[in-house]
Amino acid sequence: MMYHTSADPKGHFVKASLCETPCLQAGAQCDNYVFLRSLLVRLATMKEARLEHWDNFWEKKQDVKEVYSNSDRVVRNLVKVTDVKGKKILEIGAGTGRDSFPLVELGAIVYQLDYSMNSLKIMKKIADDEKMDVRIIGGDTFMLPFKDGSFDIIFHQGLLEHFRTEKATALLKENIRVLKSGGLLCVDVPQRYHIYTLIKTFLISINKWFAGWERSFSVPELKNEMEKLGLKTVHTYGEWMYPSLFYRMTREALRTVHIKIPLNPKVPVLHGIRKSVRDSVKDTALTTYTALSMGVIGKKV
Repeated sequence: MMYHTSADPKGHFVKASLCETPCLQAGAQCDNYVFLRSLLVRLATMKEARLEHWDNFWEKKQDVKEVYSNSDRVVRNLVKVTDVKGKKILEIGAGTGRDSFPLVELGAIVYQLDYSMNSLKIMKKIADDEKMDVRIIGGDTFMLPFKDGSFDIIFHQGLLEHFRTEKATALLKENIRVLKSGGLLCVDVPQRYHIYTLIKTFLISINKWFAGWERSFSVPELKNEMEKLGLKTVHTYGEWMYPSLFYRMTREALRTVHIKIPLNPKVPVLHGIRKSVRDSVKDTALTTYTALSMGVIGKKV
């Protein structure tokens, strides 16, 4: 189903099925971090991300001004490797669509796809309010409603990590199917070597993770997965989070007791120092291997 922003969003949405694979086992010689993480992964073996998790999540996030954005991370890295003007671009698992709306302003022809009705409603409202010319689509990422070779650029942020290996590979293959020869696929995911991974794995194990189930990637692992499918890596990136993970967690905890603190605090002097440090290491291996989120852009050859 496809509709422009002026249309009434009606139709049926396909729920993607998920596979189950054995979780990792901790070896006898593992260090404490690996042992603890492996133990938590075993506890989380049968968890999965389902449509109801996302409908519930976006139901609670109707006020997108209170939802953290990705600070145009995907767009800034795409424009480093290509001119997006006139390009046909698809965002999959678009959520609020805020990662792809800026591409419209840069002259791209933008399609946004999600399978959560609440997500589609949010994107339609933003598009209407901001008078953005986008094509909003309800559909299944494993059976994209497009012909082979339809897009110049495809990207997703916060999507691939919700699927186990077999399904993740199927997802990437379907991305590549609808990508033009010479086109770019940008995959943005959580980076494994971060405290976020340990916190997330624990919450999954006690059934408290908002998305049901999720994993993380290392940069070499994601590059290898994409290259095995015939993509040539053209760019990798990682960016330190602002505000910090712990500030965001504190803010969410306080919201549960009706205490509201700023979305993006700017403490004089401290904010300037942190910004200078972040800018000085941007686009270096340090951020790629220490940031919460990282991305790989591959070219279909």
